[in-house]
Amino acid sequence: MNTHTNDENKRNNKCTHNAVDVERKKEGCVRNIANLSLSIQPTGDEQNMHNQKMSEFFRKGKPFFAVILLQIGFAGMDVISKVALNDGMNNYVFVVYRHAAATIVVAPFAIVLDRKIMPKMTVSIFAKLLLLGLLEPVIDQNLYIMGMKATTATFATSMSNVLPAMTFVIACILRLEVVDLKSIRSQAKVIGTITTLVGAMLMTLVKGPLIELFWTKGTTNKNVIHNGVDLHHSLKGAFMIIIGCLGWSCFMVLQAITLKSYPAELALTAWICLLGTIEGAIVALVMERGNTEIWAIKWNTTLLATVYCGVVCSGFAYYIQGVIMKERGPVFVTAFSPLCMILVAIMGSIILAEKTYLGRVLGAIVIVAGLYMVVWGKSKDYKLSPSLIGEHVREKQILGKESEKNCSDEVITIKSSSDGVCDKHNQAVDV
Repeated sequence: MNTHTNDENKRNNKCTHNAVDVERKKEGCVRNIANLSLSIQPTGDEQNMHNQKMSEFFRKGKPFFAVILLQIGFAGMDVISKVALNDGMNNYVFVVYRHAAATIVVAPFAIVLDRKIMPKMTVSIFAKLLLLGLLEPVIDQNLYIMGMKATTATFATSMSNVLPAMTFVIACILRLEVVDLKSIRSQAKVIGTITTLVGAMLMTLVKGPLIELFWTKGTTNKNVIHNGVDLHHSLKGAFMIIIGCLGWSCFMVLQAITLKSYPAELALTAWICLLGTIEGAIVALVMERGNTEIWAIKWNTTLLATVYCGVVCSGFAYYIQGVIMKERGPVFVTAFSPLCMILVAIMGSIILAEKTYLGRVLGAIVIVAGLYMVVWGKSKDYKLSPSLIGEHVREKQILGKESEKNCSDEVITIKSSSDGVCDKHNQAVDV
């Protein structure tokens, strides 16, 4: 009996020891896993460095993301507008309703968000606003739409790639761009401007054989007989589109100039849309006098095109362009238009069954080549020259704010330039 009890006690003690060993092993495994996880986790400095790199990436990439979204929006505008034109949309009324919709959407945001930074309206600023409302909303959009009506959406978008070259020329005339013919970057911008014009002529005058795409075989377009196929309609459409792009280029440059004296982007956008609506209505009443049927709103693609183009391509596009211009200048905003051309070419061939010709493709390639010569030169200017338009605007705003906050300190700083204090202050502002 005692032997049996002893054996049983030994077994119990053995089980107890085994259980203790298992618990100790578990605790050791948990400690090892915890130490391993701590060693894998980055330190505080590494995490901060990673966050700074991501923040810097998004900060530098914001202008690029914004202009890419702009081009996607413009591509949708071209296709939807062409569909509405084929359904009998009047271009003059379309421009009026488009900017009326943009005004309704943008004005409340401008009143709420830009109320405190909105500068006092002067005669000079209001004259610039009137001209802005005439150049792009009225002249450019009416001529561009009429040119698209005479040709195709792809043709109109491809021709509009001369816009950066025109913007560059006008910016040079107004001394917003610096040209030094001894430097390679300036030579690239000049040669690129000439190349885009050559490509536009090639695209207009040379037709070439038809290029059949696998998704367009067997499809027909009721407008392909007269829309941009014969030389007469090509010349007519190209002339209208180029004059429209000239108005657009003047608009971009004048917008950059106006932002210096009127830095409230949303308020500026609302004013442009409102004045564009009024001026466009006057032009429509003159050009279509006696024809009241065109003002009727129909529940079809015309309404869709009006709302989409007004909100996306007039309201938000003007605002985004203004924000980017303050940092990168007017040429950068127009440098991504080939993306819109590619998107319109794909959507136009699928949705509108538009035909693609070899001469048009070659002309578009030449235009894009010239475009990127201009963009390359502009990118070198941005890296090497600290006196770009965006830098000027930012420096003036910073100096203006500092002078308003502490005028007395500013005077003391200027007086103590002999001690080097002024130089340090200027360096801080430049950074």
